[in-house]
Amino acid sequence: MDLDLGGRVALVTGSTQGIGHAIAVRLAEAGAAVVVNGRDGSRVEAAAKQVRDAVPDATVSGVVADLTAAQDVDDLLLQVPSLDILVNNLGIFGAKSALEIEDDEWRRYFEVNVLAGVRLIRAYLPGMMERGFGRVVSISSDSSVVTPVEMVHYGVTKTAQLAVTRGFAKVAKGTGVTVNSVLAGPTHTGGVEEFVGQLVGSDLPWEEAQRRFMREHRPQSLLERLIEPGEIANTVTYLCSDLASATTGGAVRSDGGYVDSILP
Repeated sequence: MDLDLGGRVALVTGSTQGIGHAIAVRLAEAGAAVVVNGRDGSRVEAAAKQVRDAVPDATVSGVVADLTAAQDVDDLLLQVPSLDILVNNLGIFGAKSALEIEDDEWRRYFEVNVLAGVRLIRAYLPGMMERGFGRVVSISSDSSVVTPVEMVHYGVTKTAQLAVTRGFAKVAKGTGVTVNSVLAGPTHTGGVEEFVGQLVGSDLPWEEAQRRFMREHRPQSLLERLIEPGEIANTVTYLCSDLASATTGGAVRSDGGYVDSILP
């Protein structure tokens, strides 16, 4: 399958590490000019260099922006006025009792996990529609369908993300632009290693901690292991390609069989 993204410009938000960084690398490998994003300049620079090291002939740039801040978003739009591919990867998560989550934290989760992506879709979608091509992919989660008791606020924002996807896909109806979400399952990132430590103890060797976490907290997984970021990136890259032209408005699963459903 030819996933040629040559000539396409792609922005991956929150791409200095983890899933976002893996997506940036994979899109670059497919030929896209990739814009790496994060809030810290040194980390953005380092991440862009890592993509260049992995894909020596890639066109890679970095934009420092806190996407919850209106001025930063305006600055990003000045630096990157037009896109072919928008990957809304930015997100936060963390374990906390639902009864202890206060209003300000609920607002913060919605601001980062939902509204930051909405702002960028609103900014870039019209140009995509006018040109007759575009790909918007938001990185959602199995938690959008199976609300985790240890982080209800995260699950709720990821559910909202699916509705955002479906709604904007309808806005782009018939234009050649597709808008999708990817339901990522439990994935092996630095942040998840910390999260696993919170739940099963940070003193355990990693392999034992991972097995215990999957057994006790994610027993629905059919893989019975954490997904690697590159596996999520493969799904995203396909959705960004011409080959996925008939897939839009969807919640595409890359969840290791975690969601117990015969439907997507």
